[in-house]
Amino acid sequence: MLLKEYRICMPLSVEEYRIGQLYTISKHSHEESDKGEGVEVVRNEPHVDPVHGEGQFTEKRVHLSSKLPSWARAVVPRIFYITEKAWNYYPYTITEYTCSFLPKFSIHIETKYEDNCGINENIFNIEKNNCDPEVCFLDIAFDDIPERHYRSSEDLRCFSSQKQGGDP
Repeated sequence: MLLKEYRICMPLSVEEYRIGQLYTISKHSHEESDKGEGVEVVRNEPHVDPVHGEGQFTEKRVHLSSKLPSWARAVVPRIFYITEKAWNYYPYTITEYTCSFLPKFSIHIETKYEDNCGINENIFNIEKNNCDPEVCFLDIAFDDIPERHYRSSEDLRCFSSQKQGGDP
């Protein structure tokens, strides 16, 4: 099992990030949905967790057959999708990914959003007898972005919040 912890310092508050995240997910789902491909929402319902309280459970299928190179389409079943199950108790979320033709493959992600620059040690209260996670620090405002992915309209170095009236 691979255990990694990413600490991402954001130039936004947790609440501002939540709003931006909802917008971005909606925009991406719309952009990627075409001709039976893209994102299919299977379930979207309220969920209550005894530890984290009230939240939302969503199950989505991300259909990817047309995104594969031709050599991969020859060996992958025609109906190829990734299932995403997400339990959102913002600012804490759990997300699991599985693959339609690799049933033993899965990715489990726990995310906790806090108003700090990634300074909290052991944020998920991992017991010391377990392996220590590799900690990676990311700076989304100043790390280099490959040119093919760069969009000036999404450059955080140029972002100015109209709500806060401030610069980045």
